Amino acid sequence: MKKIINTGIIGFGNAGQTFLAPFINANPGFDLKKISTSDPAKADKAKTIYPNTEIVKHADDIINDSEIELVVIGTPNTSHLSLAKQALLAGKHVLVEKPFTITSVDADELIALAKKHDRILTVHHNRRFDSGHNTTKKVIASKALGALIEYEVHYDRFRRELRPGAWREKPLPGSGILYDLGAHLIDGALELFGTPEAVTCMMLTQRPGLEVEDNFEIILSYPGLKVTLKAGMLVKVPGPVYVLYGDHGTFIKYGMDVQEEDLKKGMKPGTRDWGREPESIWGKLTTEENCKDVTHTVESESGRYQDLFQNVYDAIAEGKELIVKPEQARQTIRIIELAFQSNREKRTIGYSN
Repeated sequence: MKKIINTGIIGFGNAGQTFLAPFINANPGFDLKKISTSDPAKADKAKTIYPNTEIVKHADDIINDSEIELVVIGTPNTSHLSLAKQALLAGKHVLVEKPFTITSVDADELIALAKKHDRILTVHHNRRFDSGHNTTKKVIASKALGALIEYEVHYDRFRRELRPGAWREKPLPGSGILYDLGAHLIDGALELFGTPEAVTCMMLTQRPGLEVEDNFEIILSYPGLKVTLKAGMLVKVPGPVYVLYGDHGTFIKYGMDVQEEDLKKGMKPGTRDWGREPESIWGKLTTEENCKDVTHTVESESGRYQDLFQNVYDAIAEGKELIVKPEQARQTIRIIELAFQSNREKRTIGYSN
């Protein structure tokens, strides 16, 4: 009989509602036993969507439940360390929403604790399973670009107004766009290229009344390769999301992965054509053939956020290797620290662990 992993989700904000609960509920290997939220409106919503799940007020009601094996943490960044630590000490496996922690020292503490108690600890870096990210992996692996010399990714949005009460826009530890969108971009670059030699970063606060950064550009330096990661909140007409330059060609792709918008529309993971991008945003690969420039359309890989959750199940139930290792998520936090240092000191910072 297939092992069923009793699971509890702490927090039912955007992360819990959109990116966590739908995938736990859709995977037959998990039983979504409990969701905790202290917000009455969110509790009512959770009861409506998940009538077979117990809705509780406190995280302790999940962490102290002896039947729950996996605790999924979808709370604000400032509570990731304390909740993950509490869950690990209670003998639970833990999946933490990104960013892993606020500091690399905090990440080290959780990694050591997970090893001591022989528990699975991983981070919800779901953007590794974006359509665009995996399409660029395919293009790089094909060698059609020749030697890759530049890799640039943009996660841009347009929202002039601040959101009342939004903790990400308050001057709190772990707030701001770098810990949010930047964590995704950095994780993707680390998966593709490994540890950089140096980090250069410029941050800006562009919207009036905001006390944290809402625009950044990070350059990760590798031997023979420049990696540029950018995000902003005042980009009315987005440019390409991915731009790859090689010594034999260029790959350009517009448009973001469709899974987030589909989830917000209430679509269920795993439905027909799930994660499949429209042909209008498939990328273009231009190379030289017979002394002429030739452009080919590259069909996008399907986005598959569900694969992260299946991997967590396989790691717990069958001992398989994690795709998102906590040590990798820790390195993302370290680069965020170095990016803040670079911006503050107005200089390039050599990578140090």
